Amino acid sequence: MSEDENKAIFRRYVEEVVNQGNLELADEIFDRYLAHQPDGSVRERDPGDVKRFLGEFHAAFPDFHATIEDQIAEGDRVMTRYTWRGTHGGEFRGIAPTGGGQEINGIGIFRFSPEGKVVESWDSYDQFSLMRQRYEQELRVARGIQQALLPKDLPELDGWEVTAYYRPAHEVGGDFYDFIELDDGRLGVVVGDATGHGVPAALVMANTQSVLRTVAQSGASAPGQALAAANEVLHTYIPPNMFVTCFYAILDPKSGLLSYANAGQNLPYCRREDAASELEARGMPLGLMPGMSYEEKEVVLGPGEGVLFYTDGLVEAHNPRGEMFGTPRLRGLLRDLSENGRSLSATLMEELESFTGEGWEQEDDIALLTLECFAT
Repeated sequence: MSEDENKAIFRRYVEEVVNQGNLELADEIFDRYLAHQPDGSVRERDPGDVKRFLGEFHAAFPDFHATIEDQIAEGDRVMTRYTWRGTHGGEFRGIAPTGGGQEINGIGIFRFSPEGKVVESWDSYDQFSLMRQRYEQELRVARGIQQALLPKDLPELDGWEVTAYYRPAHEVGGDFYDFIELDDGRLGVVVGDATGHGVPAALVMANTQSVLRTVAQSGASAPGQALAAANEVLHTYIPPNMFVTCFYAILDPKSGLLSYANAGQNLPYCRREDAASELEARGMPLGLMPGMSYEEKEVVLGPGEGVLFYTDGLVEAHNPRGEMFGTPRLRGLLRDLSENGRSLSATLMEELESFTGEGWEQEDDIALLTLECFAT
């Protein structure tokens, strides 16, 4: 093969295999070949490895496109300078989707056999390590935003115990909770989750928390009214592909009355004697569409009774066999806890860690809040 023919084969690989997704063509272009890694190691590859990699990459970057900027050929080698662009919409090799655009610039070198097949390759440097570094930096920023917004102190109410437990996952989600001091000694309790990961989710979480606190303290005296007002604001300002699930309750510690409304969040559990029941209320997640109304309900809590608020990182945790912790397990555990009087949030985490086993890789943030009326 001539130098020009080898350059044409490299271009065909980029244009047809990489950009158009014609992965079967890799069998024609690649032989078994040696791949020189940026860290100095050498690995043996074959066309199947090329197809698997590009399949994963296209799944993570659906609009991915590569552009050849320049090519130089000498003997049986072709050097190509390229730019890869795409939107990170799916997980790629442990890197959670950010929803942002990525641009990777690099140089690839192929050595061709006399028959015109790739038998050796080199990359200029590890672009994906750089992408991971940028991602890790974004995670640190998002984690800082999230941690700064979580309440620093727990409210103190006569006759009540309020606890909060928060355990972050490696990939920052949009989990949040808040306590809002209201008129007449009442307490607002907020638990929610903004869709997505990283900085976008953290910013939506921060926006939601600020909006809810503002509307709750400026005249929206009922939970449903507060969620409806917050929804109107969030629908205008958060990205159209994002939304927020949120449960908002108001406790009157004097009477034990807990009024509440829900915007698509996991239903809290109310513990009474030897039973645990869900606090059901209907409502769409915040930010999806304007003009939403939110059903309001109420329950009166007496001595020895309480409510558990939680995010989905608890019930969606998996053990090594792939089984999910799940709401039925949680309900049964709460019933048993009600019978033996064990501490709630700490015991739940002990049970979760026993279920998942050692070496558990936490998939999502976990937030737990409890309101418990002292027994008399």
